[in-house]
Amino acid sequence: QVQLVESGGGLVQAGGSLRLSCAASGRSSSDNALGWFRQAPGKEGEFAAAISWNGRNTNYADSVKGRFTISRDNAKMVYLQMNSLKPADTAVYYCAADNRGYSTTSDPLSYNYWGQGTQVTVSS
Repeated sequence: QVQLVESGGGLVQAGGSLRLSCAASGRSSSDNALGWFRQAPGKEGEFAAAISWNGRNTNYADSVKGRFTISRDNAKMVYLQMNSLKPADTAVYYCAADNRGYSTTSDPLSYNYWGQGTQVTVSS
């Protein structure tokens, strides 16, 4: 089992920045690839970014590329730096773990564990 706890969400004005954090714990949690997904009200969830277990491989959705940066400073902490935020980025952001450590897939079905989510609201 892997437990994931997100933090760092909040309210920010358009053009501002936020940094989300996700702490992974549990057996073999450091071997997992980690990803961020988001779900806006009334919309389907979508992939935002993912990073391999060793931090060497990353993947971004086109909608966030150039504005968001995913990183991990050790195998159990992952961050999502979000810059130039837009109202369209308003969503609940979820951290997810994929036990295929080298994967950076955007397919949510490939992720085995999910956090509870953190709300990000961007005002215009």
